[in-house]
Amino acid sequence: MELFAIDSQQNRLPYDGCVHYYGPIIGPQIATSYYDILMSQIDWKNDEAIIFGKRIITKRKVAWYGDSSYPYTYSKVTKHALLWTPTLKAIKALAEEKAKVKFNSCLLNLYHTGSEGMAWHSDGEKELVKHGVIASMSFGAERKFAFKHIRTKETVSILLQSGSLLIMQDQTQDHWQHRLPLTKKVTMPRINLTFRQMRTHTTVLNT
Repeated sequence: MELFAIDSQQNRLPYDGCVHYYGPIIGPQIATSYYDILMSQIDWKNDEAIIFGKRIITKRKVAWYGDSSYPYTYSKVTKHALLWTPTLKAIKALAEEKAKVKFNSCLLNLYHTGSEGMAWHSDGEKELVKHGVIASMSFGAERKFAFKHIRTKETVSILLQSGSLLIMQDQTQDHWQHRLPLTKKVTMPRINLTFRQMRTHTTVLNT
């Protein structure tokens, strides 16, 4: 059941892609409980990127989990998935119920304050199912999430609430980039879980 009157059937992109925002699908108390568990039990590591041949260590922390030790390469760095925790499995089941697909992996991000974010990019890595589904769950501080069309430069922004679900699918990654903008207004952490479909295993749920 939706906790707020948000039209989850509305495509938030005007063309060339499909993004649905469900708002909070988890109540505030359970969302806070998940946040505390994820903060303390996930094997967080500072993210790395290789830019112009130089290894950069970010303040933002990440973790990579899945059905097995899937390799995932982005920013020229390869990560190998850890196995699911019980909490991640429980949150994954909620995302799968809405998305009507099975996810076999999850990239987690921990942003300590609004001074940490993500630059414009698309999730089009070769390991991911092309035109597959990415389900993004948010816990903690509310943050603005922005999309920019690669050709027209049109932008769309959504405020992601704690306990909320956002789904990107179809040709979104081909035509749109997304980012988490920096902001001085946010002083608390945000945890983001992006459930993904690696090419090795994808199952569509019966509807």
